[in-house]
Amino acid sequence: MKINTQDLLKAGVHFGHIARKWNPNMRPFIFMKKGGIHIIDLSKTILKLEEACNGLKKIVKNGKKILFVGTKAQAREKVFYYAKTSNMPCITERWLGGLLTNFTTIRKSVKKMNNIEKMKKNGTFDTLSKKERLLIDRLYGKLYKNLGTISNMNHIPGGIFLVDPNKEKIALTEAKKLKIPIFAMVDTNTDPNGIQYPIPSNDDSSKSIDVILKFVSEAIQYEISMNKNEHKNKK
Repeated sequence: MKINTQDLLKAGVHFGHIARKWNPNMRPFIFMKKGGIHIIDLSKTILKLEEACNGLKKIVKNGKKILFVGTKAQAREKVFYYAKTSNMPCITERWLGGLLTNFTTIRKSVKKMNNIEKMKKNGTFDTLSKKERLLIDRLYGKLYKNLGTISNMNHIPGGIFLVDPNKEKIALTEAKKLKIPIFAMVDTNTDPNGIQYPIPSNDDSSKSIDVILKFVSEAIQYEISMNKNEHKNKK
């Protein structure tokens, strides 16, 4: 799908933050100042979005997962929807410290959650006492809330996509520490340095988040289908 300026304009992707709250490192991506608000240069957004999509395709081609992260109210629903659409893991509730840097421990919790699901399916759960069932249900609820969306992530992701790196500071730090490629929507109040694939865009509007994630998820889905076709042809 071709990215065009009109779609981005309609979604308000060009609206930055109040000028006095800007990060000077975003200067190359700012078009002008209007009414005390910075306006993002959409030609740069398109360029960076295309770069990001190509980077994501390379990771997916190697069979690796992209972890989507967006815990702020405007992002949650969109992140969940597009991650699910492209069959990728995501975090929309809260980032658990050590999710990446202490991945083995997190995997143990995911395993525990998956085991409870198995117990419920095969009937073991029904043989327990009422008190045990209550305790397990509580534990499952807690685990599912925080980890349900990454139950299919068996390895450290090949890339991480952040909506608002300022809000997702811990995720950003952990990804940097492990040298995981970072893709992110960066608003005019964000430092794009250290982010391999910054996409200058309004990260406060759900419409803007929606349009960016739509392009990103379509690129991922395209690559997944190409991979499947390649495997079929090899057979």
